[in-house]
Amino acid sequence: MDAILVDNLDQTYLPFERAAELRKAGLSAPVFVPTKLASDLKKLDMVSEGIVRVMANVAPLPEFEIIPIAEREPITLNAAYQVRDYLIQKQIKSLLLVVPGFRSQRSILVFRSVLGRAGVEVACVPVRGGTSPENWAHSLHGVQSFVEQILKLMYYRFYVLPFVLRADARSGALVAGVTPYGVLA
Repeated sequence: MDAILVDNLDQTYLPFERAAELRKAGLSAPVFVPTKLASDLKKLDMVSEGIVRVMANVAPLPEFEIIPIAEREPITLNAAYQVRDYLIQKQIKSLLLVVPGFRSQRSILVFRSVLGRAGVEVACVPVRGGTSPENWAHSLHGVQSFVEQILKLMYYRFYVLPFVLRADARSGALVAGVTPYGVLA
């Protein structure tokens, strides 16, 4: 793998820890972390950047590179476009996506759809936390998290991707910074 991408869209610690374990186990690929831009879209959001640095420090993940992203709906899709543009500049051809387990199906679906069209191979390492496929039904929060992720997966699979990728193909949106929703600043 040419790179590791820590899916930080939900700002969860466990993907940072898993990325650190992968590095410690000998995977020497650079680590990238998408991080939200401030509302002016000129600098990183101070709180988001601080959270990323704290989680990376605790993991410990001393070496990583932040990918600044503008959060626009649909967030996962637009983040994938921005990550694609960044990775193309870095000449990355294969990516290991480290993502929270319940979010993994949606993330891999979106990132493979967007990055695959740009020639980037995407593999996934789902990270299990306290709530897992075996125990999600044992608490109200587990049920809430499970239902939320299933609904988001269906939204992306049946609504966002079929229409957006079709529009993407028609508009030639493989041009850096262009999405079916317009040009990203």
